[in-house]
Amino acid sequence: MKQKKPWGGRFTKQTADSVESFTESISFDRRLYKYDIEGSVAHANMLAKCKLISEKEKDAIVKGLNEILKEISTGKFVFKEFLEDIHMNIESALIERIGEAGKKLHTARSRNDQVALDMRLWTREHVQLTIGLLNALQKELVKKGKKHFDLIMPGFTHFQHAQPVLLCHYLLAYVEMFERDKARLRDCFVRLNKSPLGACALAGTTLITDPRQTAKLLGFDGVCENSMDAVSDRDFCVEYAFCLSMIAMHLSRLCEEWIIWCNDEVKFIEISDAYCTGSSIMPQKKNPDVLELIRGKCGRVFGHLTSLLTLLKGLPLSYNRDMQEEKVAVFDAADTVQTSLSILAELVANTNFNGDRMMQACKKGFIDATALAEYLVKKGVPFRKAHEIVGNIVRECIKVQCRLMDLQLAGFKAFSSAIEKDVYKVLGVENCIKNYKSYGSTAPGFVKKRILYWDKKLV
Repeated sequence: MKQKKPWGGRFTKQTADSVESFTESISFDRRLYKYDIEGSVAHANMLAKCKLISEKEKDAIVKGLNEILKEISTGKFVFKEFLEDIHMNIESALIERIGEAGKKLHTARSRNDQVALDMRLWTREHVQLTIGLLNALQKELVKKGKKHFDLIMPGFTHFQHAQPVLLCHYLLAYVEMFERDKARLRDCFVRLNKSPLGACALAGTTLITDPRQTAKLLGFDGVCENSMDAVSDRDFCVEYAFCLSMIAMHLSRLCEEWIIWCNDEVKFIEISDAYCTGSSIMPQKKNPDVLELIRGKCGRVFGHLTSLLTLLKGLPLSYNRDMQEEKVAVFDAADTVQTSLSILAELVANTNFNGDRMMQACKKGFIDATALAEYLVKKGVPFRKAHEIVGNIVRECIKVQCRLMDLQLAGFKAFSSAIEKDVYKVLGVENCIKNYKSYGSTAPGFVKKRILYWDKKLV
């Protein structure tokens, strides 16, 4: 004989086994147990304050919930599929332990506002966790920048050699990206940090309650102002998934570059053997699989964002069971990004940079050509004219197979009488780096200030 459903009063037939398997969510929403119990403890305290339950009943409820929390945390709790979800599993266990008092816990509450609450509590904590992991990755990038401050590498546009930059400047570019990711997460936190508890199924309750008390007990900044919106809102899930997608995109960009940098034709970096894998057939192979997997998982996170948007786009107000699927998407997106952030921070810490190979690469592609054009500008030549002159000089260097800095002064003067002997002070990658002056540039003095800034900020 099946156990009666908590909601089964109006039903004449038991739920089919196939329906129970299809509709259950306990297989994945059990991870909400801590938040469900935390919300229930706050709700019980509010019910006692409003005289809807006695202090004795409240104490019994809180004690019973804490016992269940301990059992789940230690792996001793038995979850039951026929009870569908984490909410009914916990409530059923509570009633078994304390009897009638446990049946009063659901007063002035629905699973609709209960699950909305649990998801907000879970998302709030994971937003903070993601910020912490971003911070750790930023620290590792800054450490590498400090260690290799003097290394110069070719900067690229269109994946072609463009201008020389400090490696540190390159690494700090990702620090800036991840800082924006943290700012987006903090902004997301502001909107999600409102309590939906008290909205009940969708219309509120005829009972005298105090939703502001539960909001305060749970650390929320306030209460959702519309009961229908409170139970149907999953904007915060979509917004968190978007933030995770942006992070995944930034991680994928870095991984793409470093995968290329590992290649024997480039060899800008050497990743520790502990963070690479081999081939089942080619004994010599050392593959950057961690980087490749992070790059690949980016698409998975994007998929979850699309899934959430599609899930919600046609739902009428207020709660619909479709929303059960939001957990699968949000949980996996968070797990994927958080594990990627964690492993990438380790990999960065265990990667060395090959300054000699970077400098060799800087000698290709005439990456000091822009510096020569700006030299002419300082001599009074209009930039467009200077651009044309330098283009002609580069063509000549290609013809005679030499670098700009190797061209004789007479060779320069054949293209512009404005070029003097001091031109050699601006040519060559070291001179280029030394002569950068603009704010936000790869000028050593400015980059050093940014390193000091991030050192203090990333505590």
